[in-house]
Amino acid sequence: MNIYIIAGAVALGVFAIGFLLAVVLRRVVPTNEVHIVQRGRSRVSYGASQSAGNVYYEWPAFLPQIGVLVTKFPVSIFDVNLKDYEAYDTGRLPFRVDVQAFMRIAESDTAAEKVANFDELQHQLSGILQGAVRSVLATHKLEDILEARSTLAEAFTAQVDNQLQAWGVETVKNIEFMDIRDSANSQVIANIMAKEKSRIDRESREAVAMNSQLARTKEIEAERIVEVNQQDALQQVGMRTAEQEKQVGIAKQVAEQQVLVAQKDTTEREMDVKLVADTRSADIAKGVAEVQAAQEREVTIIRAEGQRRQQVIGAEAERQRLELVAQGTLAQQKLDAEGLLAQGQSRAEAERLLLLAPVSTQIELAREIGGNDGYQTYLVRVEQIKAGQTVGVAQAQALSAADIKVIVTGGDVPAGMNSITDVFSAKGGQALGAMLEGLAQTDAGKAVVERATKGAAKPKE
Repeated sequence: MNIYIIAGAVALGVFAIGFLLAVVLRRVVPTNEVHIVQRGRSRVSYGASQSAGNVYYEWPAFLPQIGVLVTKFPVSIFDVNLKDYEAYDTGRLPFRVDVQAFMRIAESDTAAEKVANFDELQHQLSGILQGAVRSVLATHKLEDILEARSTLAEAFTAQVDNQLQAWGVETVKNIEFMDIRDSANSQVIANIMAKEKSRIDRESREAVAMNSQLARTKEIEAERIVEVNQQDALQQVGMRTAEQEKQVGIAKQVAEQQVLVAQKDTTEREMDVKLVADTRSADIAKGVAEVQAAQEREVTIIRAEGQRRQQVIGAEAERQRLELVAQGTLAQQKLDAEGLLAQGQSRAEAERLLLLAPVSTQIELAREIGGNDGYQTYLVRVEQIKAGQTVGVAQAQALSAADIKVIVTGGDVPAGMNSITDVFSAKGGQALGAMLEGLAQTDAGKAVVERATKGAAKPKE
């Protein structure tokens, strides 16, 4: 039992130790670095852009089979600088330069084969840069070096790139010439600068003098040209003035002639316009007179026709009135001769004739006035009013002569008066005769009829 416990404890301890070693020895490569891990004769690169990944275990190199050696290089851009580097031109004149180069590791395995670490790589690259600068500057004069710094930078870059391929490194941009100056106890560059300064000063003074001379010459030439131009301008102004005066005089004469011609044309046009206006006015006055005469003629005709029609209507109305009067007189005489019963019948006939008289009058009037619908309607209404008035008077006279009393048992008095007029119609006469015949068939009725007809003319045997 104890053996199992011990074995379990040992296994647990081994696992804990292994886990602790795995945690301690595990390496994650940063994104800006590449780690070259050498295990025995094999070499593997780890990093963010490497096919093996960016995680490995850094076992101590003294362990057999699993021990590794690690070389770390940056994959980001780094710079290699030369400060105060002593150089010589083709004439062996000394000077100092500052040069800066920007590089990056293109082949990490190749770089790992050349150096053990990055510091050693930078030292080797600095030597390569020094050799390239020295060999390029030794083939140029110092004056050319001062003037052609950009061209020399391209030459440095080309020469360095050829050597960096063997180290697995490449330049990112052209090597820059940061500064160039005299070395200790040397005044070569200062003298060159002084000579250049004096040359520039001389050229500047010459240029200023030349410019002043050219400026004065130009000023004199400009003054001459201005004076000549002024004289030419005055001459041209005089010629132009004379020509202008000439043209103005001619233009005035032409304008006066044109004004006269225009006045003539205007006068003729005004006369033509006046003639047309007078003719038009006469035509309009004539037309107005003709229209007024026609209107007056039509009015006269209409008035005469209206007066004639009024006379005809008046004469016809008078004739009808006389005829009605004659008929009324005849009816009255007949009624007086035949007695009370005959009076009733005659009065009924007279009422019929009076009612027919307006109709005859309306027919005659319609024949006379023809197609005058409005006037015809007016006459019809007038005659109806007259006929109604005549009938009313006759009824009143008949009622007065008959001594009839109207007893209204229902409705109102106007309704009873309207009903009594039926007595004087043909229908009323027939009804009255039938009533009297019926009364005569009884003793009481016979007595009433005799009393009513007392004093009337007896019928002939």
